Amino acid sequence: MLVLSATLVVGSFPKGKIDDALDVFACHGVGGMTGMLLTGVFASKSVNAIVGDNQGLIYGDTTLFLIQLKALVLVSVFAFSASYALFFIVNKITPLRVSEEKEVLGLDISQHGEYL
Repeated sequence: MLVLSATLVVGSFPKGKIDDALDVFACHGVGGMTGMLLTGVFASKSVNAIVGDNQGLIYGDTTLFLIQLKALVLVSVFAFSASYALFFIVNKITPLRVSEEKEVLGLDISQHGEYL
């Protein structure tokens, strides 16, 4: 399930304007979100006694799933906001993107002076 969700996101990124050459968000972000939600779906007392009375969604209890969903939203908002703030500050100090000419020339040459 995690591989399928990450694969779907990887396939949809080239269509947009998101520059994620290593598919970090598709693999780690979507994989983590899927795992976080599926914990709320499949949690069972027989596997983990800590779950207590809040079993997963497939056992008819919505409590743990809703807790996981709330945590997912809060963590996503925090991670996006903190990352945006850090990227904004770093971009003011030194640009995060190179010019199109340097990108066409090649980053090894333009940024590192490596010709081989």
